[in-house]
Amino acid sequence: MARTVRFHEIGGPEVMRLEDLETGEPGPGEVRIRVEAIGVNRAEALFRRGEYIEQVKRFPARLGAEAAGVVEAVGPGVTGFEAGQAVSSVPAFSQNDYGVYAEQAIVPAAALLHRPDGVDAVSGAAVWMPYLTAYGALVEVGGMRPGDAVALNAASSSVGLAAIHTANRVGATPIAVTRTSEKKERLLKEGAAEVIVSDEEDVAARLLELTGGKGVEYVFDAVAGPGVTDLARVVAPGGTHFLYGGLSGQSTPYPGFTLGMPALNMRTYTVLETTKDPVRLRRAAAFVASGLRNGAFRPVVDRLFPLEEIVQAHQHMESNTQFGKIVVTAAG
Repeated sequence: MARTVRFHEIGGPEVMRLEDLETGEPGPGEVRIRVEAIGVNRAEALFRRGEYIEQVKRFPARLGAEAAGVVEAVGPGVTGFEAGQAVSSVPAFSQNDYGVYAEQAIVPAAALLHRPDGVDAVSGAAVWMPYLTAYGALVEVGGMRPGDAVALNAASSSVGLAAIHTANRVGATPIAVTRTSEKKERLLKEGAAEVIVSDEEDVAARLLELTGGKGVEYVFDAVAGPGVTDLARVVAPGGTHFLYGGLSGQSTPYPGFTLGMPALNMRTYTVLETTKDPVRLRRAAAFVASGLRNGAFRPVVDRLFPLEEIVQAHQHMESNTQFGKIVVTAAG
């Protein structure tokens, strides 16, 4: 029996329950892992609340896609993994099919990466989703190059911080946008070239000032909503406005016509574009692993919670006070 988090109805953090369940054996193409640490992501809270891009299909439902652990058993047809290996799972499957909020979990082998030497379980649960998201959008899709400027909001999130590190690694200029000045100094220490405090400054005007009126090659937007019009206004001709989250909770207009039909590329992005494509995932994993080896990349962990405090972990995430990744540890 393994302690497993499930929820039996849509709702807030309090609907999650810790239950003892049989994990079973992995089927074809699957691997069973002993979970050591779990990365907590906004997608899980949205799924639990019925506000995610896919809805819960059945109850009781499970949660979680990002974990670090050790392989216990492999199913038929699985190659490249064997018992005892340290691995991390990445978001590459539906939470309607699998969930890693547990002491043991079965996941598709295609969603597993070998954990690099020197990366412990907490880091292995915290590093992949943020960097795969940032790399996949800005480098793989966007083609970010040295000298480019990227504006990113929700900058103190794990993805925002990974985007700062990624931009610096390729020689681009990361400009962080944060709501209050509370996190400004920490963002500068993480490598932001500039930090704009949106409660105190005109974000668009400041971005134009910082780029000499040219605008930024990329906007990496976790908020969306009505604010996209102002941000799109400062995208340089031919630049790209990536929408990878909807923290505003409001409808998002297309600003192209309002702004006079500029040469604006605007597209949504999810990490699944990278993790479900074996070729892209291989390139992304190599990029992140090399960054970990040379010290350019590192997970920024905000706080650890034990599995029995999963409700409190989600409450902390929904408080929006964290800086970096929330990780839940499992006894395994």
